[in-house]
Amino acid sequence: MVGFDIGGTKCAVCVGEASAGGLRVADRREFPTDLSLSPEETVGRLCRLAESMTGDLSSIGISCGGPLDPEKGVILSPPNLPGWDDFHICDMLRERYGGRVSLRNDADACALAEWKFGAGRGVGSMIFLTFGTGMGAGLILGGRLYTGASGMAGEVGHIRLAPRGPEGHRKAGSFEGFCSGGGIAAMGRAAAGLAQARGGSVSFLPRPGGVIDAKTVADAADAGFADAAEIYRRSGEMLGKGLAILIDILNPELIVIGSIFRRSEALLREAMEKSLREECLPGSLAVCRIVASELGDRIGDYAALCAAAENEVLS
Repeated sequence: MVGFDIGGTKCAVCVGEASAGGLRVADRREFPTDLSLSPEETVGRLCRLAESMTGDLSSIGISCGGPLDPEKGVILSPPNLPGWDDFHICDMLRERYGGRVSLRNDADACALAEWKFGAGRGVGSMIFLTFGTGMGAGLILGGRLYTGASGMAGEVGHIRLAPRGPEGHRKAGSFEGFCSGGGIAAMGRAAAGLAQARGGSVSFLPRPGGVIDAKTVADAADAGFADAAEIYRRSGEMLGKGLAILIDILNPELIVIGSIFRRSEALLREAMEKSLREECLPGSLAVCRIVASELGDRIGDYAALCAAAENEVLS
């Protein structure tokens, strides 16, 4: 089986094989996402890469950020993939290879991966949060993936957490605005602009014209600079507020958070837990563990292959 992991930062192809442990990634290759290319050109590049890796493309799974329609196999309009509007990716791949193709929201696919092969093994109710380029959730409820009436369940990045704030998911002050790579970068740029207007500078812009992103801010915070640590503290505070909403509504056993949380948990957790204690129902919080992704950097591969594995189950 073959998995295509399509994101706003990178795209990857992975080849998977069934093993005694359930699933093994046999081969993997990636390339940076080029937003100047059309969706057709990007998928063509994925296809050529896959063809160079394996001769069997009879079962393909695709993991991609939403919104999308998994039943129809259509990518609708992901904020991190401008121009990918109403793109019938599954039809394109079926016409090319004649095999089985499935499409999953990346948060849903990652939730399945962590549930089957990572931190969520054995739990009946779990939320997975991407916390990467964007913020989305995959929901495992009652021992199964919950996708909602139209496949749009879990779009938590759209929740407004504050009247004002960085924009994410096309909404200022949203969960994604505060808790995503783009949101942290936006907070960093705003802090840099304010400091420069006052005749100062910030620790995470070491040279004129340098790029501010989540990693440069994290590196400065890890080095002990208070201005950078404050940005992550604010993100952690809002992460706790967003999690409190999810815990109070869904009462999960486990929340697994990927990407930026896994890399910068030490910068986020204290403020996150403070918000949770202030906002969340104590009884619900007491039974919910919050952990970093166990699959780590491999989660995108397992997510795409979980989408492909659905073809085998349903065929």
